[in-house]
Amino acid sequence: MVTPAGRNAFREFLRTEFSEENMLFWMACEELKKEANKNIIEEKARIIYEDYISILSPKEVSLDSRVREVINRNMVEPSQHIFDDAQLQIYTLMHRDSYPRFMNSAVYKDLLQSLSEKSIEA
Repeated sequence: MVTPAGRNAFREFLRTEFSEENMLFWMACEELKKEANKNIIEEKARIIYEDYISILSPKEVSLDSRVREVINRNMVEPSQHIFDDAQLQIYTLMHRDSYPRFMNSAVYKDLLQSLSEKSIEA
């Protein structure tokens, strides 16, 4: 999650597991946290909500009802931290479920191979 290459490889793996929306949601939340303009925060929060929180979204992430209710209440006046609990829940899900499988995948082994080849060349 720290490096762009690592995120891209993990995202590629998640795509094969039909759970790429988890990474996309996590990245969207990270971008929202960097925003300071209230109008842009509101717009980005609405987009994130429609894309990942709404039960009508095809990319809906799996959240418990408590977190979903808190988000629904806070959408009246969203801040850049409105999705923090949801982001943590999705990060934990990826960390416990998807990431261990990723570590054993061909995608991860290919990433390690390419990184070791680059370090040898340097």
